[in-house]
Amino acid sequence: MRTIDVSLVTQNIKEMCIEANHFLSKDMENALRKAQQMEEAPLGQQILQQLQENMKMAGEDMIPICQDTGMAVIFVEIGQDVHFEGGLLEDAINDGVRQGYAEGYLRKSVVKDPIYRDNTKDNTPAIIHYEMVAGDRVKIIVAPKGFGSENMSRVYMLKPSDGLEGVKNAILSAAKEAGPNACPPMVVGVGIGGTFEKCALMAKKALTRSVDERSPIPYVRELEEELLQKINHTGIGPGGLGGSTTALAVNINTYPTHIAGLPVAINICCHVNRHAVRVI
Repeated sequence: MRTIDVSLVTQNIKEMCIEANHFLSKDMENALRKAQQMEEAPLGQQILQQLQENMKMAGEDMIPICQDTGMAVIFVEIGQDVHFEGGLLEDAINDGVRQGYAEGYLRKSVVKDPIYRDNTKDNTPAIIHYEMVAGDRVKIIVAPKGFGSENMSRVYMLKPSDGLEGVKNAILSAAKEAGPNACPPMVVGVGIGGTFEKCALMAKKALTRSVDERSPIPYVRELEEELLQKINHTGIGPGGLGGSTTALAVNINTYPTHIAGLPVAINICCHVNRHAVRVI
């Protein structure tokens, strides 16, 4: 059994909130650079160049890479041989978000009630997803999610008879509907299977997978590649102003489901696709 004081979790999440909002992950940096080299439209090339310049200035001057610094989404994988002390884990996580958004001068975008809309003024509470795993380590993923792209996400409760073609149509339709509203080039996270809520969670977590990592399942890997090509053939392009780079990646997760269902969720993220990962 390994004991971890929750103050260590707070410290790491504080730092990760600042890191994710100021620095693009290496896989996204490489994807934008590669996209600019392959982009066919001159205006699309210019936009991709401007996006990279924006990232560079953000890191040098410690300015957020996007004015929407998002709602903090936290994935926590907890080794079953870990014991936490010093307080409640959930309180520690929210303290980390609170401190990170205050010390990083990040925009506070969370309202305490979805109807009455009073701002909590510290960007809490976070959206927290827990998973128990083997071992004595804790893996934390901090993924601030802006709502320009979040609002473009969709869940489809397909029938089994819709099959693979129905899944393809759902993903492509969601990307087309998102268009410029998702601040392309986008990353498309997809969850197939499970239940209504499980497929949505898989789609959200798929966004945290490196954009240059493909699924180990052969048919899923082929589906990711096919849909990426089809989305890029829509011509939406960088900034929605035309071009051959509408998406940088399509990441798909799957899970067993009921004999009567075929749930599909599409969670879209903009070109920053922020996420920071640490293991403690």
